[in-house]
Amino acid sequence: MEKPLVECVPNFSEGRDRAKIEAIADAIRSVQGVFLLDVDPGVDTNRTVYTFIGPPEAVKEAALEAARVAFKLIDMRTHRGAHPRIGALDVCPFVPVSGVSMEECIEISRDFGKKLSEELNVPVYLYEKSATRPERRSLADIRAGEYEGLENKLADPAWQPDFGPTHFTPRWGATVTGAREFLIAYNINLNTKDKRVAHDIALSIRESGRTIRDSNGNTIKVPGLLQAVRAIGWYIESYQCAQVSINILDFRTTPLYVVFDAVKKEAEARGIYVIGSELIGLIPLEAICVCGRYYRQKTGKSPGLSDEELVELAVQTLGLRSVQPFEPEKKIIEWAIRKEGALVSKKVSSFVDTVSSDSPAPGGGSVAALAGALGSALAAMDANLTVGKKGYEGVSETLSTLGIKAQRLKNDLLEIVDEDTAAFNAVMDAMRLPRSTDAERIARDLAIEKANKLAAGVPLKTARFCLEAMRLCLEAVETGNLNSATDAATGCLMAWAGLSGAVLNVRINIKTLSDEQFACTASKECDSLEIEATQLRQDLEKSIPSILGLR
Repeated sequence: MEKPLVECVPNFSEGRDRAKIEAIADAIRSVQGVFLLDVDPGVDTNRTVYTFIGPPEAVKEAALEAARVAFKLIDMRTHRGAHPRIGALDVCPFVPVSGVSMEECIEISRDFGKKLSEELNVPVYLYEKSATRPERRSLADIRAGEYEGLENKLADPAWQPDFGPTHFTPRWGATVTGAREFLIAYNINLNTKDKRVAHDIALSIRESGRTIRDSNGNTIKVPGLLQAVRAIGWYIESYQCAQVSINILDFRTTPLYVVFDAVKKEAEARGIYVIGSELIGLIPLEAICVCGRYYRQKTGKSPGLSDEELVELAVQTLGLRSVQPFEPEKKIIEWAIRKEGALVSKKVSSFVDTVSSDSPAPGGGSVAALAGALGSALAAMDANLTVGKKGYEGVSETLSTLGIKAQRLKNDLLEIVDEDTAAFNAVMDAMRLPRSTDAERIARDLAIEKANKLAAGVPLKTARFCLEAMRLCLEAVETGNLNSATDAATGCLMAWAGLSGAVLNVRINIKTLSDEQFACTASKECDSLEIEATQLRQDLEKSIPSILGLR
């Protein structure tokens, strides 16, 4: 279960007036749940690129809030800059990072465009994945003629906006919005100063390829090796080496490691070597973890490592520290926005001390989630101790998959450790609401009902995950390394304890609900979870004699 995160990268046509730049930044910061990661103004371009991330609805609201402020501050009639532009908010892409599909981002962009046009009465075009017609997929095509040619463009029936008025709005211009994949800016360094070699490699790998002439002198387009990749070659004075500069337009289609290995192979074919690489800007966790899993599997070992281990393996193999420090906590999006003071970030002794205090939270719900996480971790451990070992070749693929699942499940349950405490605190906050008037009492009752549903829903999620952890642990017991079977068995028991505790929390929190249907559905699911958990524990107990060599 990935946390839903959307990135938004709006480009505003103001890069010189610091007060205006900061006012737009403050508008973004004002929306709860949104993290402003970067503000990049350009004096020559007279343009500022903002990068922020958060839950889908919060990100959409932050983009609208920024546009509202820009509407008051930016006047395109006086704007001059080197970068092509069509409006005050020139382009506003929405990018799925984790737990959100491209289809959802398309809907976010369309809703944003509709609301922007209605509220500010400005024309809005949809591009990239959100485009309503093929000729509007390209930002460059929509932007053709720029702001100065927009009035004539709007008069052309073929270029009517997707939302908003068809007349020219001089102060604003127009806005382009849409959904696109996450773009990774990635550079690979070579042990040569010859930029021609670097560019030749770029021509070989980039999707658009190169243009050549055949024996008859006709121009032929030869496609490159990699889809969703743009690349050029140049010389970097500060590094004293040539570099292949790459944009990966879709890291799921073409992962980072595929690009790195392709450049390495092309370089070696030309008698030169890759001496490291660098990431420009931030990167989603999954984009770098998939590299770690790939390089781990190449060693014949299980890819079911923790995210931290996978990241470090990828960083080392790709040479991401070759020219400058690489700080994962600043370069990986999900880690850059992690909240400080989280329970799961505490030392074990500190967490246990916190649980043992006179505060009601963290309590049983958080501990249940932690128990499930520990159970999942032991399943992953068994997988890692099996893959690559003699005599277990036949189950290596199965256990590799199991290890990856267990690590993801562990991460999900660790998130709930803090989520459960937050749910309890929400109930307490609702209980403290005023109740002096009828209106206040109604509002308080509704808030308590909502909070109690959350307080029941979170441990219900814990119980589901714990059941899955039990399944993985039992599979590890039955197929994994015999020398670590007792570890996997312990994991199964830990997950069972987590499930049992979580179910208790569900049942206590649904007792006071007025929504009987919700309570009944939750209670029935708890019954079902407990039945399967009991069966899994019985299956485990049947396996214990053989694990211990008693039969």
